[in-house]
Amino acid sequence: MTSSASVIRGTVAVVGVGAAGTLAAIQLCEIAMRRHIPLRILLIDPAPEAGRGRAYASRDPRHLLNVPAGGMSCYPDDPGHFVRWLCRHGQPEITAADFVSRYRYGAYLADTLGQAIIAAHGVAEIRRLRTRVTDCHFHGCTARMELADGTTAEADGVVLAVGPTSTSSARLPAPLRTCDRFVADAWAPDVLDAPAAPGCTDDVLLVGTGLTAVDVALHLERAGRTVYAVSRTGLLPQAHLVTPLPPVPSDELPTALGLPMLRAAVHRHISRVQRAQGDWRPAVDGLRPRTAQLWASLSPDDRADFLRHDASVWNTHRHRMPPTTAEVLARMRRTHRLHTRRAEVTAAHPLTPTSWAIDLSDGHRLTVGWIIDCTGRGLPLAQSTDVLWRNLRRHGLAVPGPLGIGVATRHGQLCDEAGHPRHPLWTLGAPRQGELWETTAIPEIRVQAAEVADRVLALPAFRDATDSPNPRTRRRPSDGAGLPLTTHSAAAAAYRKGTERMLKVQAGAEKAFRRATTLDPGFAVAHAALALIGYEGGADVDIPRALAQARRCAAERADDRERAFVDMVAQRVRGQAQEADAALLRYLDAWPGDRLALAAAVPTIAFAGLHDAHNGTARRLVEQTAPAHGGHWFHTSLLAFMRQEEGRFDEAGQLAEQALAAEPNSGHAMHALAHVHYEQGDHAVGRSRLDDWLGGHGRGATHRAHFSWHAALHELALDDSAAVRRRWTTQLAPGKVTGVRALVDSGSLLWRAWLTGSWQGRLPITDVVDAVAADAFERPATAFTALHAAIALTAAGDLPGLRRLHSHARTADLAQRDVIAPLCEAFENLVEEAWPRAAQQLERLLPKLPTVGGSAAQREIVEETLLYALVSAGRCDTARKRLQQRLDRRFSPHDRRRLAALPACRPRTSEGRPAVRAGRTR
Repeated sequence: MTSSASVIRGTVAVVGVGAAGTLAAIQLCEIAMRRHIPLRILLIDPAPEAGRGRAYASRDPRHLLNVPAGGMSCYPDDPGHFVRWLCRHGQPEITAADFVSRYRYGAYLADTLGQAIIAAHGVAEIRRLRTRVTDCHFHGCTARMELADGTTAEADGVVLAVGPTSTSSARLPAPLRTCDRFVADAWAPDVLDAPAAPGCTDDVLLVGTGLTAVDVALHLERAGRTVYAVSRTGLLPQAHLVTPLPPVPSDELPTALGLPMLRAAVHRHISRVQRAQGDWRPAVDGLRPRTAQLWASLSPDDRADFLRHDASVWNTHRHRMPPTTAEVLARMRRTHRLHTRRAEVTAAHPLTPTSWAIDLSDGHRLTVGWIIDCTGRGLPLAQSTDVLWRNLRRHGLAVPGPLGIGVATRHGQLCDEAGHPRHPLWTLGAPRQGELWETTAIPEIRVQAAEVADRVLALPAFRDATDSPNPRTRRRPSDGAGLPLTTHSAAAAAYRKGTERMLKVQAGAEKAFRRATTLDPGFAVAHAALALIGYEGGADVDIPRALAQARRCAAERADDRERAFVDMVAQRVRGQAQEADAALLRYLDAWPGDRLALAAAVPTIAFAGLHDAHNGTARRLVEQTAPAHGGHWFHTSLLAFMRQEEGRFDEAGQLAEQALAAEPNSGHAMHALAHVHYEQGDHAVGRSRLDDWLGGHGRGATHRAHFSWHAALHELALDDSAAVRRRWTTQLAPGKVTGVRALVDSGSLLWRAWLTGSWQGRLPITDVVDAVAADAFERPATAFTALHAAIALTAAGDLPGLRRLHSHARTADLAQRDVIAPLCEAFENLVEEAWPRAAQQLERLLPKLPTVGGSAAQREIVEETLLYALVSAGRCDTARKRLQQRLDRRFSPHDRRRLAALPACRPRTSEGRPAVRAGRTR
């Protein structure tokens, strides 16, 4: 690959690598990668580590984020990214509603930037300059930056992410500002070391009662110390709810009728929500998406009025503290370690070298050892002490924003006195407060970062005639079925390989699709394919991340079919069952030749597919798409599977053999043939064909455990318990099979073998349970998985686990409510040896079982459980009839022996009969 240095198209400077600068740099890397824009990114900041800035450098574990983890993702279109990062990095118990430490969030920002830089290697060259920018001039369209170390740097575009303008503490008495017991910036490095030193119990005055004051109070709390906090309102931030409620938006707020009417409308909105929800927070949170629009609609006089009378109350309700933080502050106030006052500092007098008398506007005098300015930053630009902002203002590159707050911008680009953006100079976050009002929180900054990065890379310096493939001007490669792909030939070849492996049910599809996205990060369909196989087939894919990438790429570079494919995948991942099926069917109606989409709709082996396939939708879909596939072996394989589902076994067998003759690696065809052999009682032939295929063409198959399970079913039917045991040990034991496959194949085989007397000795079901993620038992995503979770829990005798699954199923999808919940109740009765009741419940459920999905052979395990319950309840005549009906349909030496051994029995008693427990001998 050509090195990025030889093809650099331009340079972007990101000044400041705190949270805002890190978010901007991440977006620059990812957009450059998607669009294949070779560029250089300069990250300029003296901080030792990117991502932390001032806000996320504190190591105090009591300093928590003021927003739940679910709202702190780097990506506006992937809100769960931070939570998933926490789960992958040692905190699997974290949920979107939890509050985590600030320092942990800084680590997340740094890691996400590092990953973006690695992914962009070969396209973006990253240079880190550990110094400050002190001045900036423009020569034409080129920015020349003067650095504090005496060097200079040039860039075609500059992103100022230096945070709000610096505070000057000018409103405080002059003697106080010059004393060594005054801290002007609470977040400056090491400034709190002295007041926080062990043994220091001097009382402390905090000027300000906002979130900064809250964090400082937590940091300095100790026995023997009193912390005073004063502000014009004396109000501390409100607390978040322990269990958050969803936002309630309001669409009735006036946008051009002035502050008095807006104020009244907001109060009505909050009152309505409080009456309906019992809390005001959902109302305030529901205003968030419209805050910038409402602020922009106000006149300068109304904005000034809002700042005088409403801003403090708004901030205390809008910018809240975590519940645990609120509890600590409440305890400090109850024990008189924290006092808040509605006052301002009017005078300061030194009493001793380590103590000061502070006079307040309410007439009180305090004696304290430390005074800390916690009013935060964000002064009017004219009062800023920051050298860069001062110089930018002196050159006319930065002018004050509305009411003098922040700087004037348009879409983040700095404007001149006339309100026109003239230079490639952008900012984001706090400097835009005058323009947007709400702009200091991550949910707003991450949106701005994406917008700014997009605008910077749209500059002429970064455009080139050789940009990403254009479907209208270039001949495009295809997906192997004639559908064009908006990518280059190498990425298309990797995509075809991934599709081919999926169609054959072979390993390596995920790797091939990843290869396609690496070769072309802007390849929308490849990202969507990754999300699809993660969702439909359980591949190890960060599904939301892949889907977000697919949607970004489709918005930038895709044709109608590719955008429809991405939208369909999004519906599959995010929509309800009916919506997801409808989206997939609409897509295949428009593009019936898309084999990858058809494989997702009719997977035959995987655990998703069409949710209502049991109603014949899958069969009709396969038949309707036949003309578009022209007898291709993959479509023939699916048709074979549909025919065996209909009981047309001879036709199914012929179609499966036809597909295998054309493509011996076809896992779908072999799967259909395995069902044909089983349902027709050809057990010896079926086992032989499966073993031959697994040892040859099927050596690279995925879901090998399922083919082994089919072979074991033949061995059970042949009454060869020793063979079943060998196959379990060599092919199906945990370690050889993991995850949901272990639950569906390994666990169900053990239970079936135990029920039918084919397993002697300890039943290793706990090994299977340990190999499966807890969520599969507690919150299974599908009724099919829930069925097998219930089986494993029953085999393990885990009555509490069954009851938890029962509780989940009652609030899950329709199939779980209608089938799995009563099935759990039946299995609970089985574990408790209430045989007649268990048998009655299982008999009622058998006709409903097709709604859970899977094949008749898989669902047959419930009938096996029913037979066991019938015999245990003394209803041997009923059991005999069921076994005879099965033998009339399908030859089985094992069922024949069981039928002959059935006595005219009475109900079993617990004496002399084994309990339904793992590890007990039958």
